[in-house]
Amino acid sequence: MAPPTRIGLAGLAVMGQNLALNIAEKGFPISVYNRTTSKVDETVERAKREGNLPVFGFHDPEAFVNSIQKPRVIIMLVKAGAPVDQTIKTLTTYLEKGDCIIDGGNEWYENTERREKAMAELGLLYLGMGVSGGEEGARHGPSLMPGGSFEAYKYIEDILLKVAAQVRDSGPCVTYIGKGGSGNFVKMIHNGIEYGDMQLIAEAYDVLKSVGKLTNEELQGVFAEWNKGELLSFLIEITADIFGVKDDKGDGHLVDKVLDKTGMKGTGKWTVQQAAELSVAAPTIESSLDARFLSGLKDERVEAAKVFKAGGFGDILTDQQVDKVKLIHDVRQALYASKICSYAQGMNLIRAKSIEKGWGLKLGELARIWKGGCIIRAIFLDRIKEAYDRNADLANLLVDPEFAKEIIERQSAWRRVVCLAINSGISTPGMSASLAYFDTYRRARLPANLVQAQRDYFGAHTYERTDVEGAFHTEWFKIAKQSKY
Repeated sequence: MAPPTRIGLAGLAVMGQNLALNIAEKGFPISVYNRTTSKVDETVERAKREGNLPVFGFHDPEAFVNSIQKPRVIIMLVKAGAPVDQTIKTLTTYLEKGDCIIDGGNEWYENTERREKAMAELGLLYLGMGVSGGEEGARHGPSLMPGGSFEAYKYIEDILLKVAAQVRDSGPCVTYIGKGGSGNFVKMIHNGIEYGDMQLIAEAYDVLKSVGKLTNEELQGVFAEWNKGELLSFLIEITADIFGVKDDKGDGHLVDKVLDKTGMKGTGKWTVQQAAELSVAAPTIESSLDARFLSGLKDERVEAAKVFKAGGFGDILTDQQVDKVKLIHDVRQALYASKICSYAQGMNLIRAKSIEKGWGLKLGELARIWKGGCIIRAIFLDRIKEAYDRNADLANLLVDPEFAKEIIERQSAWRRVVCLAINSGISTPGMSASLAYFDTYRRARLPANLVQAQRDYFGAHTYERTDVEGAFHTEWFKIAKQSKY
């Protein structure tokens, strides 16, 4: 009989397999289980191949649970929703009081809170843990966002600290996030920020390619260069890589043959729904979701292009000569300024939810654990952490003195890029939404006074005044009618 393993993992798709191998490689013997047993054998085979790692496979859930040392800890990496409930049902048949289940999937945070309560009634501990970094991250060091039972977190803190991505100056990319579904919520907003980031990069590409006429070779050089400075990040790095890949099925570059329809799993949609629920403006993230919806209408867009081409609209409306060097400089500035807005919106969402739920989340600490392992990892997160270190109650990243200075330096270039795109008939919804967000936020007075007057006119919703306390209602219709005669 083999000695009990330190931890178990159920669900051996790509993420599950890679995380299991990562845990084993860090010196923690692990039991693995999957409903489709071929996946179990495949994982054990990989473990042998990748250095005789201590991974033990089980085809039977009871034997799997019994192979783990008590109190048992089992990570699930299965699809969100019903499959999670099904897996929990299978495991709890054999678990005992004090054992712990961790959901490492992209789950809706309220489901985690429901399950945590249900598990507590059975005497079991429960964590919802966001895992970011894709398959590479899972294998070599992800960013981990565990929330729920603090006692459960303490059980496996030693494992998570070693398995997480390690950043030289700031430590492992894991921290106990907070109570309830906070871990899942933070991961969801991380994904929303990721949607915004990817959209902004795609717009930068579109302007450089469509207006600046940059070739893929030039684009690769530009993005590689950007990745050495303030834009240094995982997404900029992989973008440079993508432009360098030749098509293996024909001439040219592969990127040009990829169909322009974006898929999605749902976390971006949840982020936008939460923004509406919390009354927090997140226009950059919202525009990236809309861009994905519109990209899905490929057939309609092809037909629309024909309709408008007949009216003299090509893909590009201007054939002006542009100074490539200046354009590249401007787009770089616009991308960075827009990106600040996307992260600011994500952080505001997290803060609003934390206040609503009493989670007490530390925004600077979140920026720290996103510095390595995850998809939005970027040098720029250092700066966000410093901003919250300077002022934990910062109302918005835009008004941090350092970020405010950077936006002021970049705003002319940002406006030039958005104007150029508009005049060229190229949509830059993310950059435009970011700019509108900045321009709205920095104005002491907005035209909302007119909207409020309209609401009072047709619905007697009342209004406040700038000069006198209290709520007021005016008979706008009667006064207007009298003045007409």
